Amino acid sequence: MILVTGGAGFIGSVLLAALDERGLPDLVCCDRLGSGDKWNNIAKRRLADVIRPERMFKWLDAHVGQVDTVFHLGAISSTDERDADLIVQENIRTTLDLVAWCTRHGTRLIYASSAATYGDGEAGFDDATGRLADLRPRNAYGWSKQMVDRRMVDLAARAAPLPPQWAGLKFFNVYGPNEWHKGGQQSVVPQFLSQIRETGVCRLFRSHRDGIADGAQQRDFVWVDDVVAVMTWLYDHPETSGIFNVGSGRARTFLDLAKAVFAAIGLEPAIEFVEMPERLRAHYQYFTEAKLDRLRAAGCPFQPTPLEEGVRRYVQNSLLQTDPYR
Repeated sequence: MILVTGGAGFIGSVLLAALDERGLPDLVCCDRLGSGDKWNNIAKRRLADVIRPERMFKWLDAHVGQVDTVFHLGAISSTDERDADLIVQENIRTTLDLVAWCTRHGTRLIYASSAATYGDGEAGFDDATGRLADLRPRNAYGWSKQMVDRRMVDLAARAAPLPPQWAGLKFFNVYGPNEWHKGGQQSVVPQFLSQIRETGVCRLFRSHRDGIADGAQQRDFVWVDDVVAVMTWLYDHPETSGIFNVGSGRARTFLDLAKAVFAAIGLEPAIEFVEMPERLRAHYQYFTEAKLDRLRAAGCPFQPTPLEEGVRRYVQNSLLQTDPYR
């Protein structure tokens, strides 16, 4: 059995689709579906079970010896979440309890970390474990992921018991289908498309840093299928453990991204620059770029999808379709 927490969410549902397309049996989704249409993200999948997060450990205890791998993607992922106690419970305590369970029962564990652990990027974007202590996350979400990463690396350094395979994946700015339910936490691709369809114009933040032009702020945008390809590669290589960046490895500007959205719908770019809200300016990241050396050194044949191609696929094959679900 393979358990995917957050399996009806954005990355989790695309991962389940990939595992299902491989013909892997006994896939189990752990998530909260709520009263909306989130269930559509997994409606096409062959699943052995769907369980709520509150029942996860009870379900695991009932299936000891049957669960080969856990992909732990479920978390409070909002960078705006202010309830630190809730983040501690959901993102730290649950993850460490899952580490302990997988260790006891010899189950592999691949979990979601985040590029939010890098904070403002002043310490760079190097995923070498010796650099973890230098990182300063700028929000509680990033701190929660950093704490788990440091705990795992500390246990490994002390040769303490761990799952037979463990990997923490620092996702950068992932975009792609099945993220519609995230509202304001969606990637900027659907947000840009919505602006263009409603007004004919895409609005970008002005720069408030000397030497960086308006729209030239850069992010490492990574296509969701590339992220899933890394996870399935790890599944196929149980001998590989550690902390790894997962991004495109190439920073691109928001202006590049906006132009890619216009190209995907066959329109000439029409871009306006607007003032960045005051509340964002002090903590705004002007540059992120995943360093992928360790992932490639581990043997992963990672070839990221170019931004323009990923945006075209997302817009034309998902956002403009009447049935956008994977």
